[in-house]
Amino acid sequence: MSIFKQTINNRLRSFGYAFSGIIAFLKSEPNGRVHAVVTPLVIAAGLYVRLSLVEWCVLVLVIGLVWITEMLNTAVEKTMDHLSPERHESVKFVKDVAAGAVLISAVVAVAAGLIILCQRCW
Repeated sequence: MSIFKQTINNRLRSFGYAFSGIIAFLKSEPNGRVHAVVTPLVIAAGLYVRLSLVEWCVLVLVIGLVWITEMLNTAVEKTMDHLSPERHESVKFVKDVAAGAVLISAVVAVAAGLIILCQRCW
């Protein structure tokens, strides 16, 4: 097999791993399923009010921010649970900080969404 074909096959395999990770996240995490429901609703609302290009960019960025922080939080929590199944104060700290990052990203996303969508309704 040529180096080019091998590189393409490796990239395709890596996409497969990434999609498997997304599916595993959605299957295991209730918050992931909430995001999977809310995201299309927000997109539908944006289509309904005919957002501008800049508004779409902001909306897509904050939606992505929430998905990314939620998935990283899940990875941190699963890793910490694996490394230290017993209750430990430093593990609690790490998990709480990761959860805090999700909360901040969600608050920012809701604020941006409300600013963008509500100003279209007034």
